[in-house]
Amino acid sequence: MVDRISKIQRKTNETNIMIEINLDGSGKSEINTGIAFLDHMLNLFSFHSKIDINILADGDLEVCDHHTVEDIGIVLGLCLKEALGDKKGINRYGTFYLPMDETLVLISLDISGRPFLVFDCEFKRENIGGFSTEMVEEFFRAFAFNAGVTLHCKLLYGSNDHHKIEALFKGLGRAINEAKERNGFNDIPSTKGLI
Repeated sequence: MVDRISKIQRKTNETNIMIEINLDGSGKSEINTGIAFLDHMLNLFSFHSKIDINILADGDLEVCDHHTVEDIGIVLGLCLKEALGDKKGINRYGTFYLPMDETLVLISLDISGRPFLVFDCEFKRENIGGFSTEMVEEFFRAFAFNAGVTLHCKLLYGSNDHHKIEALFKGLGRAINEAKERNGFNDIPSTKGLI
């Protein structure tokens, strides 16, 4: 069985991002983005997706968190796409309802090769720690478009923004875990014969 691993470094004038993943890991992570709340969210994503993830990011946080968060989404998406390879034998689809206290979110995705994002979530706070809440959507968009994933994120209800964001990252992890799993068949999960 082919190892589903990827390691990508992307360096720009604004950020230097290195990410290494193993799709068939156990959810271990070593993450340092310079944004403590984002580290927490990505550790949760790793655990719930059962993807081993190492991330080292050096970004222009003195400007703001935008470039760092978006570029991490870009590189993580590229790593997922590369590690999936030809996508033979995967489930392809993943859907998960994730409750967190008063909050409930729905994440549904298709590893389709056709990137798209529907993001139906609102936040009341501008920041949690050094993380801008508007960057949640930017991260999910960068991830989906670079991974080649159709991704739907819906906040069904909730009041605490920390809970909302945490539920989104955990739910994404659970849905990715379902979609990336091998189903015992060695075919492309599409009538087209190509994803």
